[in-house]
Amino acid sequence: MACTAGTLGQLPQAQSEQPDVSVGVISPEIVVVSVRQGDVIHARQVAYQAEPQDRLETSGNDTWVIRRGQVLGTLVGPNQDILYGFDRYTEKPFNAERASQPGSYRIQSQGDSSYRQPATPAEVYRKSKPVDLARTGRDGDLRWAMEHRFYLRLPTALTPGKTYKIELAGQAQPPLTLTYQPDRQFSEAVHISAIGFRPDDPLKTGFLSTWMGTGGGLSYPEGLSFQVIDAASQQTVLTGKARRRYRNGDSEDARDRTYTLADVDQLDFSDLKRPGRYRLCVDTVGCSNPFAIADDAWQQAFYLAARGFYHQRSGIELGPPYTDVVRPRPFHPDDGVIVYQSKTGLMDTGNGLNAQGTDEGNFANLVQGKTNTTVANAWGGYFDAGDWDRRVQHLDVARWLLELLELFPQPMELALNIPESDNDLPDLLDEALWGVDFFRRLQTPEGGVRGGIESAEHPRRGETSWQETLPIMAYAPDPWSSYVYAGVAARTARLMSTYAPNQVQGYRDSALAAMDWAEARHREGIEALDWAQHRIEADRALAALEIYQLTGDRAWHDRFVAAQSALPAEAREDYRVANPQREIAFLYSRMPADQVDADRQAELRATLMAEADAAVGTGRTTAFGWTKLIPSTPVGWGDGLGAPKARTLLRAHALTGRDRYLKAALLACQFSAGANPDNMTYTTGLGPKSPQNPLIIDQRITGDLLPGITLYGPIDTGMYGDEWFFDVMASVAVPPAREWPSIETYFDVYFVPNINEFTVMQSMADAAYAWGYLTGRG
Repeated sequence: MACTAGTLGQLPQAQSEQPDVSVGVISPEIVVVSVRQGDVIHARQVAYQAEPQDRLETSGNDTWVIRRGQVLGTLVGPNQDILYGFDRYTEKPFNAERASQPGSYRIQSQGDSSYRQPATPAEVYRKSKPVDLARTGRDGDLRWAMEHRFYLRLPTALTPGKTYKIELAGQAQPPLTLTYQPDRQFSEAVHISAIGFRPDDPLKTGFLSTWMGTGGGLSYPEGLSFQVIDAASQQTVLTGKARRRYRNGDSEDARDRTYTLADVDQLDFSDLKRPGRYRLCVDTVGCSNPFAIADDAWQQAFYLAARGFYHQRSGIELGPPYTDVVRPRPFHPDDGVIVYQSKTGLMDTGNGLNAQGTDEGNFANLVQGKTNTTVANAWGGYFDAGDWDRRVQHLDVARWLLELLELFPQPMELALNIPESDNDLPDLLDEALWGVDFFRRLQTPEGGVRGGIESAEHPRRGETSWQETLPIMAYAPDPWSSYVYAGVAARTARLMSTYAPNQVQGYRDSALAAMDWAEARHREGIEALDWAQHRIEADRALAALEIYQLTGDRAWHDRFVAAQSALPAEAREDYRVANPQREIAFLYSRMPADQVDADRQAELRATLMAEADAAVGTGRTTAFGWTKLIPSTPVGWGDGLGAPKARTLLRAHALTGRDRYLKAALLACQFSAGANPDNMTYTTGLGPKSPQNPLIIDQRITGDLLPGITLYGPIDTGMYGDEWFFDVMASVAVPPAREWPSIETYFDVYFVPNINEFTVMQSMADAAYAWGYLTGRG
């Protein structure tokens, strides 16, 4: 039985006894044979049935079970009666080295005279990347599931409408059948957003590019024609010409980096405004995945992202009717969870503002300050990826959700199907309150706010969030955490005046108490740290400004001015201080003229607009139009390409209404939404191809994929090429992983934190804000 080429993004499955194989086209002269090799069966927890000969061995925080010389796995849970073993790996035979040789292929066609006699490719290029990893033993026994792509450069171009048979010699693989139909056939070379577009979006675009691994970047003829085809009627509704927007080798940003290693053409169809479902097809090449033009295109993406926060909640069980994912309630005091007070504040640890940390790592200062005093009612907040931490930095989520609600009250009353949906508040406000109320519970009677909750170390191997057995501690109150909370609580009180006036006073009093407590200890924070004193002063200024807007008391404006004035010019340029400065600029720029100092408002607005203009400039030079909040920031970790960095552009649009900023923001959103060489999104559950192996411990252990989680995504190999996983993957990726273009460094491997991790306030909140703004704007 022959395998056939898929159309409209639906690739066929090979026979069950063979690896998954498909065939496609990226140009008339180049056919792509794609092979998925290897399957990983992830380890699952099972009841531990002890045998007399079992030996237990403790290593670090883990207890290993050894039976007759074989390591079975680790014991987990409070009673140590659950065994977490190892992954398993299975593989169907396929020789990738042989498939890299031109002599391994025979191409024949009865309808194309050039191929009546079997022909071999002139060259074969290879691109192989790992797509999952099995740890099959204790001592680093690794097996990789792989995605291979073999690019066959043909001796003669294909003819549209003709059918070809491709045989792979020596592989015991049935022949592949390809009918060349570039006006309807999916091609990996044509990239489009999985979110789609609103009819009134002033920019609608796709891209054309291919990097062929060992074959380098493919340069297409300039000015190729393209068509937008209605998926229902099969009629062409718009035609255009490709425009070369990036040439291989050009610098892409202020760091003088090249991220793409291939030419990129832009396919602009902004004039198409009719709702429908379409595909974007390039002459002689093929078509994109289907996409929609719909009034609710951004709303659907925002809904997914906003519900992602629900899936990261701590202190609540997950399950129907709110989600298909079933998870017991983690970290709740009613389940016997004890949280101990530490004498160490968050700002004095490596997870806060003490960037140097200690020789023992980010957790050491917290653990050294542990007391036997317990903290009551300490539950809630959001988890991050590979940890159970809930830190004050997470309040950015609430800040930005509240901002969306303030900017677009009616569109942001979107129903999210969360447990609070039956109350009288907008669901988005309820989600923001989930984060705010957690820290309100962590506020001391004196007003100080604890910086969050943290376990003593990274989780034990194989333990889920609801099985945590490590000591759990609350950070001590500190001035920085209290300033951050005070600002967000003041904003919450201000928004509550619209939706729940009877709750305003509680948040107002809480904000003022936190601010007063921090002000009484302000010098402690300033004198205790080095560069971080500027960050504390910036958050102090932001909190004072938020309280001023809440109360109208001019004394708070004076405190804001004093804190701002205390920041030297060089500190304002420090990326570690940029976030509160950015919030101040937008907040102050929107305030009425009779409430502000005109010169200061003009200065802050100019600062914001300059940052937006720089982002526009970056979007013009990057191959796919993505941008950054700070042009000189490295691409990686919280600044990876998994989420759009469009907040400043959208705020500039909010202030000016200029299409210049809206278009740049829309362009910046394309790459992370699927308009990239992998044709995938970096948000779980979004689009036809999305991450399957995010660094989420609960998911890895149970197998339940949490939707709406936006990951860090691709990173700069030039900046992060010395990370350990590039060494580990050197023997399996072809070309070696360090030689891949940075924009293709998404490896769907659970154990790679730089790429597959996330935080609620970085990647997740960046995506939610951008998609929420594009949903709400008029």
